[in-house]
Amino acid sequence: MSDQITLRRKVYEVLETTEKRSKLSSIIDIGLVVLIVVNIMSVVLESVESMNSRFGILFEYIEIFSVAVFTIEYLMRLWVCPEDPIEGADKNPRLKHMRSPMAVIDILAILPFYLTYMFAIDLRFLRVLRLLRILKLTRYSSAMTMLLDVFKEEASAFFAGFFILMVLLILAASGAYLAEHQIQPVKFGSIPAAMWWSMATLTTVGYGDVTPVTVAGKIFGACVTIVGIGMAALPAGILANGLATQLNRKREVMAEQFRMALQDGNIDDQEADAIEELRKDLGVSVNVANGILETVQKNKIKTKLHFCPNCGESLSQYAKENV
Repeated sequence: MSDQITLRRKVYEVLETTEKRSKLSSIIDIGLVVLIVVNIMSVVLESVESMNSRFGILFEYIEIFSVAVFTIEYLMRLWVCPEDPIEGADKNPRLKHMRSPMAVIDILAILPFYLTYMFAIDLRFLRVLRLLRILKLTRYSSAMTMLLDVFKEEASAFFAGFFILMVLLILAASGAYLAEHQIQPVKFGSIPAAMWWSMATLTTVGYGDVTPVTVAGKIFGACVTIVGIGMAALPAGILANGLATQLNRKREVMAEQFRMALQDGNIDDQEADAIEELRKDLGVSVNVANGILETVQKNKIKTKLHFCPNCGESLSQYAKENV
């Protein structure tokens, strides 16, 4: 039993991002990233008829090999998930893992292949779903991971923005219908038909294939366009604020690590290795990390200047008492 646990722990450290990263872990990560990229290129090129007829067998071999690797990866991650400090604390860690976003992405990456062979009907649209495998790159990209964290944390704000957009969409379509349905019964003959114009106008795309021709319709369309500018900026603002918050959190984590390392006045080799590993995990560049270190060192010097080196009392407080 202990050997099994030891083996499971070793596999966990190879597959997942831990402090004990080895060369094997890096090789496996790079191999999986390359395989995902090859898969995406294969799906895209397969849609070209001339390429599919010429390299169809090669695309099929790539698909079979990829599904085999991704299936093994999914089963291995499901096996080692009890070693995870968060999922392992749950009563049913494997069920918790299966419900996690990355596990759902992993299963969606292989599901189209198995469904194609399970059902005796034409499910070519399922093959297009193989493009979802690009989401597997999220595990190996700190930027994409941070973006998903933003969507998760700002879900309520995005939902509120989406709700407002839906309300405005219906109101804009209703107004356009009232102003234009008699003049343009084909394009604005109903509120659902007018929704195409209202969506294109609210999102400031403005295809131009459907436009108001009445005076009331043009005035109303101009108002909708102005409102649409604000609506287009709303999700962008939420996303930008969320990304800024995530970046500040990462920098604060780096700063705290530097503060702990500088408690004795210098950073030894072991602390430097731990900081470098943390920097890579957080996706912080070397220049940004150096800037954070300089800021922490300056703040540490300023703090020392405000306290007596002998007794440790605040010099500013001493100055106030003797004024």
